[in-house]
Amino acid sequence: MKQLIDFIHNNWDGTLRYNPPKDGKRFEMYQAGFDRRNCTLPDEDTLIPLPKPYTVPSISDVFNELYYWDTYFTNLGLIRSGKVEYARDNVENIAYLINTYGYMPNGNRTYYLTRSQPPFFSHMVLDVYSATGDKAWLAEMFSAAKREYTFWQEKRMTESGLNRYYHNFDNSDRAALESSASIWARRVNLDPPKSDEELLSYAENVRVVCESGWDCNSRFGTRTFEYNWVDLNCLLYGMESNMAHLSRELGNGEEELWLSRAESRRALMNELCFNKELGAFCDYDFVNKRQSDFFSCASFYALWVGLCTPEQAESTVKLLPRLEEEFGVACCERRPDSMGLQWDHPHGWACLQYIVIEGLRRYGYESDAIRIAEKYAATVERNFLETGNIWEHYDTVSGRVSVTKEKSYQITMMGWSAGVYLHAADLLGKL
Repeated sequence: MKQLIDFIHNNWDGTLRYNPPKDGKRFEMYQAGFDRRNCTLPDEDTLIPLPKPYTVPSISDVFNELYYWDTYFTNLGLIRSGKVEYARDNVENIAYLINTYGYMPNGNRTYYLTRSQPPFFSHMVLDVYSATGDKAWLAEMFSAAKREYTFWQEKRMTESGLNRYYHNFDNSDRAALESSASIWARRVNLDPPKSDEELLSYAENVRVVCESGWDCNSRFGTRTFEYNWVDLNCLLYGMESNMAHLSRELGNGEEELWLSRAESRRALMNELCFNKELGAFCDYDFVNKRQSDFFSCASFYALWVGLCTPEQAESTVKLLPRLEEEFGVACCERRPDSMGLQWDHPHGWACLQYIVIEGLRRYGYESDAIRIAEKYAATVERNFLETGNIWEHYDTVSGRVSVTKEKSYQITMMGWSAGVYLHAADLLGKL
């Protein structure tokens, strides 16, 4: 749809922000068009300065910071809009934060230093490198990616040998505990905690889902911190595989090391996460040592990163009807134990449409991928014609902009909604 594609191309500059270190230069190295940006950022005292301009998720007055996993999907759109330099700047800013803190925070705010987000950095690096072929740049980004990998292996490892989402909070801070616990109680509709043990449990639950990006969902009930999330471990397998590929590009002699790490993770995930009865990779409860049977789009990460055998991919694709609705794929299957949260059925987020589409394509399910892409593109287009905007997420059953009990309003979006729309449009021959 040309009107929507033009809207996206013309609005990327409205998402640009620049908050350089005090001794940095603001505009000299950038084209004059950047001068049109609003450089007075709200709540600027909490912003972590970044060396390059960066894109934020929305063209409205919310989300005025660089977010981690959003940026991967945003970059898909930037690259397709011919703005490779914007995508490259985003990646360099993330590398800067990794090198500064040892990990990429949720975003460049001081209050986000307690957590990371889904580790998409190596995928972003690969996309920009594919567009530029700059090996000197790649070597710099590779070094940052190695540092990030150390964070996930040292700070987010469990006794099972697989990783989890967690947090960097000091649990002796009573006020922070109470604040986190109240958020969890409100979001999942629980009574206030009645004991210190319950207070800590509430707080840890909300902190974990905030790092996961799936805030909130019903996959784990109220035990989010006792699971190896399948999507996280697939992403780390993808990181290990990407690092092997990039090592080969750089000729640095590390290819076999990263391949070995990837294969070790694959073997462990086959042992712990592949639910043979269901036929898909699922989350693993490392406390009770059992697989979940809660089916969600997270299972399609195993296809997206190439973790599955062809047989495992086939059995997962057979479960797609549990997620697919008239207007896209819902985050999770419809279940009686669902709490009706914004990452549950029937809500459909752009990032998950992309993971499903590209997971299907990787294993040769092209017609299924095209069908999902058509549904997402049509949903975005119809709502754009009605509202003049792109939105954060959509209801896959009604086809409308979705709201939940957690958030009774919607947020206008460029970010990943625009990025994934352009990816779908490209796949469908609309660009």
